[in-house]
Amino acid sequence: MLKEDLKTVNEVSKITGISVRTLHYYDEIGLLLPAELTESGYRLYDKGNLLKLEQILFLKEMGFELKQIKVILEDPHYDMQKALRKQREILRLKSERLHAIMALIDEKLEGDEYMNFKAFDMKEIERAQEEFKEEVEERWGQTDAYKESARRTSGYKKEDWQNIMASMNDIFKALACHIGEDVSCKEVQDLIEAWRAHITKYFYECTPEILSGLGDMYVMDERFTNNINQYGEGLAQFMDDAIKYYCLNRL
Repeated sequence: MLKEDLKTVNEVSKITGISVRTLHYYDEIGLLLPAELTESGYRLYDKGNLLKLEQILFLKEMGFELKQIKVILEDPHYDMQKALRKQREILRLKSERLHAIMALIDEKLEGDEYMNFKAFDMKEIERAQEEFKEEVEERWGQTDAYKESARRTSGYKKEDWQNIMASMNDIFKALACHIGEDVSCKEVQDLIEAWRAHITKYFYECTPEILSGLGDMYVMDERFTNNINQYGEGLAQFMDDAIKYYCLNRL
């Protein structure tokens, strides 16, 4: 990725309207980690970070807590398109409500004394929001992985996240050195085992089934593909292939 594609925390703040302080907090809790850190420790964000921030804001609008959002977005089966369609429907209902209130105001300005409270009705919006929340919480809120990840990460401090990221960087850099080699070789498979152990140690029990889903996400979700490929061109696909081999011998 070209350096000019990266944006500073101040630039992201200006683009999104999110305060620098909030972006720092998202980094500290591991919700939105910057793509890179300069030698001076300044945060740099890429396109994948901005796409993730957009999803964070969408889910906040729906009423989810930050710790819930973090686990939802980390799930390999999170369906962004389905979530966007549901969010669009809720926003459409909100828009219709606002237009109805504006029309009512216009009528009052013209002297209409008829009292109409229908425009203020929030039932449809609340129904759609609750339906979406129930669907998401049913999918993620009761899973062992969700509960375990939320429990562990809730107590992590910035230093913890720095150690976690350093460990991840070491594994990804080591894997990048093997791109082009046979994914079945011992060195590659040992690193995949190390990656699985990393997830289990810091987040939740990473079963072969979960790891396989993560591998799919690395090549199907552009955000993850771009971030992983920063360590080496083609690393995302290489990891997916290596994970598939790993899981086939353990499932």
